[in-house]
Amino acid sequence: MRVLVVKDEESLAEAIGAGLRRDAVTAETARDGREALAKLRLGGYDVLVLDRDLPGLHGDEVCRQVIGQRLLTRVLMLTSPGTVHHRPDAPGPGMGLGADDYLTKPFTHEELLARVLALGRRPRPVPAPVIAHAGVTVDTARGLAARDGRPLALSHTELGVLEVLLRARGAVVSGDDLIEEVWKEHTSYRTNAVRVTLGTLRAKLGDPPLIETVPGAGYRMTGGPDGGDGADV
Repeated sequence: MRVLVVKDEESLAEAIGAGLRRDAVTAETARDGREALAKLRLGGYDVLVLDRDLPGLHGDEVCRQVIGQRLLTRVLMLTSPGTVHHRPDAPGPGMGLGADDYLTKPFTHEELLARVLALGRRPRPVPAPVIAHAGVTVDTARGLAARDGRPLALSHTELGVLEVLLRARGAVVSGDDLIEEVWKEHTSYRTNAVRVTLGTLRAKLGDPPLIETVPGAGYRMTGGPDGGDGADV
């Protein structure tokens, strides 16, 4: 099981993550909502442990975007005691936004672990088989890609890179993230493999260019009508 813990207090986020890892749960952390959404767009998280009281992008808005963008994860909202309604028919914090469960602070590690494991056992939504962006379509079920109706003869790694970039919906994807998602391992020569693969993929996609290099950060899809968002269909 893979869990993302989102809390602006780094020491507390790391403590929660360390506790989950002691119980054989793969746990990563993010310090704000924007970082969390960028990681979630890459996929692979079974549960999102989301602090509602985040500065900047509030936890409620993060939850809305998770649900609205169909980011495939279960959401456990961490909330302050004063935000809980005592009427039995009132939804818990975040539940009306699409969160799957909530936990009131303070809580014990055992309580958190039990909620996370329960959510992790629920079936995850099935991702849409076809991703589309700026005339590019990827049929993930059949392993086919096209641009403006023209079939693209892509290698397995080129198709994997294209799928990861499309699912990121215009967010920057680092070279390390591409290695982890497509090559599945971290080795020194893979960094060059990313550059080579992106070069051949860009050539096959043709003009106008759709993959932008963000110096020092990674790569992202451009060219959408709203500035880069893709859509599952």
